[in-house]
Amino acid sequence: MVYLTRIEHFNAAHRLFNPNWTPEKNEATFGKCANNNWHGHNFELFVTIKGKPNPDTGFIFDAKKLSVIIRERVVDKLDHRNLNLDVDFMKDKLCSIENLVVGIWKELEPALPEKVKLHYIKLVETPRIYVEYYGE
Repeated sequence: MVYLTRIEHFNAAHRLFNPNWTPEKNEATFGKCANNNWHGHNFELFVTIKGKPNPDTGFIFDAKKLSVIIRERVVDKLDHRNLNLDVDFMKDKLCSIENLVVGIWKELEPALPEKVKLHYIKLVETPRIYVEYYGE
């Protein structure tokens, strides 16, 4: 099995808060990330697929085509957006990086051809915080 990773970038704002909680509980739990005026990140998105190389091309999948899929299905929906308000697949979800990476997976997986499988996604929120997701 061969693994191919494509890295993309997007900028987005969000707010961590639970609408069922008081402002005090949200602040105690999420700190500055519960700010009513939002906050932003420069996200790095690593998408890794796996498959067997095609004998004619040597590719498991064309990396340029993978980039187009990631941009159309994810980056265009997230870049310079408010994740809480503007992103359809985050509607009615707490806007944590953990929930975001699961949403990204659900956007990408059905768009990939059968010959390759989504292996994992790594989403970097800050130089010290990232999540990895390998599917359900």
